[in-house]
Amino acid sequence: MAKYRIAWLPGDGVGKDVMECARNVLDALEFDAEYIHGDIGWEFWKHEGNALPDRTIEMLNSTDCALFGAITSKPRDEANDELDEHLRGQGYVYTSPIVRLRQLLNLHTNLRPCKAYPNNPLNYRDGIDLVIFRENTEGLYVGVEYHPMPREVLEVMAKHQPKAERFLPYDPDDVAMSSRIVTRQGCRNIVTRAFEYAKQFGYETVTVVDKPNVLRETGGLMIRTAREVAKNHPAIDLWETNIDAQAMWLIKNPHDYGVMVAENMFGDILSDLSAQLVGGLGFAASGNIGDRYAVFEPTHGSAPKYEGQYKVNPMAMLISTRMMLNWLGETERGARLDRGIESTIAGGNVRTYDMGGTNSSLEVTGEVIRNLP
Repeated sequence: MAKYRIAWLPGDGVGKDVMECARNVLDALEFDAEYIHGDIGWEFWKHEGNALPDRTIEMLNSTDCALFGAITSKPRDEANDELDEHLRGQGYVYTSPIVRLRQLLNLHTNLRPCKAYPNNPLNYRDGIDLVIFRENTEGLYVGVEYHPMPREVLEVMAKHQPKAERFLPYDPDDVAMSSRIVTRQGCRNIVTRAFEYAKQFGYETVTVVDKPNVLRETGGLMIRTAREVAKNHPAIDLWETNIDAQAMWLIKNPHDYGVMVAENMFGDILSDLSAQLVGGLGFAASGNIGDRYAVFEPTHGSAPKYEGQYKVNPMAMLISTRMMLNWLGETERGARLDRGIESTIAGGNVRTYDMGGTNSSLEVTGEVIRNLP
């Protein structure tokens, strides 16, 4: 019997290509696992009205963690248009399967390391080492939205918040609303994990990024909670910044920052910005981590026009695979994979098109395997 059971979720588009790269590396590392395929993605939305079928959720419960490729996600109207004809008008509503996974499994911590590997021609500057802790289940992505705006909801809002009264005369179909919901516990969880990570890996600061001067209640709760948590870690400085200013300062002085923590949407923005500083989405790895389960994925999307061409950079997938190994306690294998990645990038002889090369995803992966210590 294999030591681990890994949920294998290729998803859509190039997710299938990069997952093949991950499997090649895991086999080369002699990782002792059984890989359990899970149905997920756009095809299942089109043909079943559910991008994350119940059978896949049940399968996840019997595994140790999941490795995820990519999914195609489209706006509501386009999603409805692509449903099989017999499913239309039946009340099906598209929901991102990765967002559902985060919420169903309480994967509250989204961890995104952004490291500038030496000799990467895409580095904005060498020596950048950023880690973003993004709260994964609350914030603006919580999914509490309205359109048309229910009259009774708007009236209750206006009763308790006079600023909402100006929308009362509007036709409900002309008003849409998304709710930003944060809890003290959610703020405490993500900030605590950021401080613990900083302590473990020797970072001197934790920067909490929000917009409390405008989002006074939700941003205020995040900042106040961060200050409370910081008292338990006197050796680490707490910095507080606004999201707009932080975006500017990351471009100006990226070396000033190490660990950053933010709610869901702001963390998403920071993650992609930070990924671009170290090579772009081809290096954008992530882990969705809960108390007992985790899902690891690159964040570059499905790029359907490249499916089957093995064109995209596999590094984001391989770094995500390294994160999975470390989370499982396979730190020796994780370190070997990281050295293989670093040696391949430093060598500069085998590169995908985004890095100025002509090699395929599989060829780059093969070079990583050859460079495994």
